[in-house]
Amino acid sequence: MKILKFGGKSLSNGDGINKVVTIITDKVNQGEQIAIVVSARGNATDELEEILDIASKNGDYKPLFEDFKKYQQDDYQEVDLSEEFNVLEKLFEGVSLIGDYSNKIKDQILSKGELLSAKLLTAILVENGINARFADTRELIKTDSKFGDAQPLEQISKKNVINYFKQNNGTTVNIVTGFIGSNNNNDTTTLGRNGSNYTASLIANYLNADELQNYTHVDGIYTANPDLVLDAKKIDHLTFNEANELANFGATILHAKTIIPLLEKNIPLRILNTFNHENKGTLITSNSNKEGIKTLSVLENVSLVNLEGRGLLGKTGVDARIFRVMGDNDISVSIISQGSSERGIGLVVAADKATKAMIELEKEFENDFYSKDVNKITVTDNVSVISIIGQDLSTFHKPYTALIKNKIVPILFNNTVTGKNVSLVVKKSQLNKALNVIHGEIFGVSKKINIAIFGHGLVGGTLINQILESAATIEKRKDIKLNVFAIANSSNVLLNKNGVTPNWKNEIQNNGFSYTIDDVIAYANEHHLENLIAIDNTASATFVENYIPLAESSFDLISSNKVANTLSYSFYKKLRKVLADNQKSYLYETNVGAGLPLIDTIKLLHLSGENITKIKGVFSGTLSYLFNNFSAKDASFSEILKEAIDNGYTEPDPREDLCGNDVGRKLLILARELDLQNEFEEVDIQNLIPEHLREGDVSDFLNKLTEFDPIYAKIKEEQKPNHVLRYIGELSGDLQNDKGNLEVKLVSVPSDTALGGLKGSDSFFEIYTESYGDRPIVIQGAGAGSAVTARGVFGDILRLSDKG
Repeated sequence: MKILKFGGKSLSNGDGINKVVTIITDKVNQGEQIAIVVSARGNATDELEEILDIASKNGDYKPLFEDFKKYQQDDYQEVDLSEEFNVLEKLFEGVSLIGDYSNKIKDQILSKGELLSAKLLTAILVENGINARFADTRELIKTDSKFGDAQPLEQISKKNVINYFKQNNGTTVNIVTGFIGSNNNNDTTTLGRNGSNYTASLIANYLNADELQNYTHVDGIYTANPDLVLDAKKIDHLTFNEANELANFGATILHAKTIIPLLEKNIPLRILNTFNHENKGTLITSNSNKEGIKTLSVLENVSLVNLEGRGLLGKTGVDARIFRVMGDNDISVSIISQGSSERGIGLVVAADKATKAMIELEKEFENDFYSKDVNKITVTDNVSVISIIGQDLSTFHKPYTALIKNKIVPILFNNTVTGKNVSLVVKKSQLNKALNVIHGEIFGVSKKINIAIFGHGLVGGTLINQILESAATIEKRKDIKLNVFAIANSSNVLLNKNGVTPNWKNEIQNNGFSYTIDDVIAYANEHHLENLIAIDNTASATFVENYIPLAESSFDLISSNKVANTLSYSFYKKLRKVLADNQKSYLYETNVGAGLPLIDTIKLLHLSGENITKIKGVFSGTLSYLFNNFSAKDASFSEILKEAIDNGYTEPDPREDLCGNDVGRKLLILARELDLQNEFEEVDIQNLIPEHLREGDVSDFLNKLTEFDPIYAKIKEEQKPNHVLRYIGELSGDLQNDKGNLEVKLVSVPSDTALGGLKGSDSFFEIYTESYGDRPIVIQGAGAGSAVTARGVFGDILRLSDKG
């Protein structure tokens, strides 16, 4: 028998659950004996927790609960889920009335995600002719009463599972709820977050399964997180020990407790992709096929607690006292190591436990402060841990030296007793670069980067010149050779496998020829050009159709063109599937903030699990200039607008800026970075142009600019005192659902706020997150201009090609 476990994204509405049904059906038709363990569908667990939190604060949780029910029921109205919905309704009502809840109540609520998932999948399979049976693990997995993180009682749980499967096996496909169990009083318990993986490994252990197949939304385990390290490669094989190190050091694809039940029975674990199930994934077994470094793993949301003092070095019992304090306060220590000072000890703990750890250690070492054996106990936030799985200390000097050369000095490091894994603590701001430096040094990246640039107008032409001017310096400093082998516009292309010259403008006029995208791809193949990057600096809606053939032909993509990210959501997902299938990258930092690191920041926050709750700001440098000056000066709107036109801040037809569509597109791009499925038509855009001026030719429009004046003079006059006008984009709503609220609008804000104090043509963004609360992350700077945008594209090139 094989155990198949499906994660939340795999079971999400639409393509996800359809793929799951197909996989199960295929295996049944092939005569395989299988059992299925399921997680909650989509983001159900997080959503239930959010609704619970709102209910406990007497908030209006009912709209969110209705959205939850609608998503879980989806198009399967014939499936009866009323029992779970009714129980949830009563529990939420009770919590709302009392204004509080226990962990016991929370477990009852969170368990419904898996119950709904298993019941729905069972019903769909039965409808498709599969002999499926719903299996409630609350009747099988017996646990202690530690609600929220219950531990299974092995003997009785094993007996229950074996007996159940004896009675319900043969042609039956059991659909088993992950994550949940019950105590001896039959109270519902949960096994901790990611506990569905643990359930699956326990079931595999009890039934002596041939293999546990863990279906996720990625092709397997990579040499590093492919979102952070662009040339990361899928690993075909790992040992249980290596996988356990990965789990302990932040690999979210594995649960730390998953490995032990499998290791006990030597049951292979295979990580597979639901959405690409023909891929063989990563196989994890007891036996290693080869020695050496396998992968880089990252542990985020941690802090470093430092104890410094002259009396710590060589003093007996210090470590015991530290760990006693940690144990008494339920604080897990990921790493303990000699710190940057020879008289210091560093501890890596969860970020939300760091302050507690510091306070309790200060109490423990109070007398040592008086004797001056301890000087201070401090917390360093915003750090991350990078673990090199399989790293032997005898060769560790290579990645370490590469880090130092890139001005990344680890705060501390340690290695395991086996000497085969090394962990580094680095500043979180340096995490991305550090990963790329280490990965490049360990796994190797070719020096030559071959670039095709499409569009050589203001941005494209500036970029080409920036590359040519900087190429020698970059090669000397970074050992990377940037080779622009193709320059094209809508009609002609210039090709040179050895790279274009500074005289490229004349060369394309004299030697350029008509082309299709296939000609560029064929040229690259013919000349065996490696590390290919295609850069789209056009504003063309048709050129983005070339992205898919380019990605399929081994090109990474970089774009300052916003179109590809704002077409239909189906195209957006299709492109990303092609990129994933071909393990190619697509960078577009300049799509929203020109040269500002906005998208990268949001990606890192989202990837780390940070819950982004709202994004708002001034997305257009043109409209920033317009309203900053209109608010500050005693001048008419038309005068300021003409000034912007004369300075080249607007498009040739200023209505392209004033209609708000460009801001709307930028806002949509950010929404999709958060996995929201909004379409452009759903963006609520306030058009700044009076209706009667929206049509007609440009020259006629430019002659009627004064017709703006009475409209905006009135808006300006009707503001509260000390207020200014700003044209903003705002993304809000429940961003854990499939869609958010996207608004582009003119607002009046106090002049003494950060937004109100904006000057010049700067762009300005506020990112609100769950962790930061009411204090947003602010990104501000030049948001327009060909040089700034070109430099942002250049930055994306270096991110793709930097080997450290």
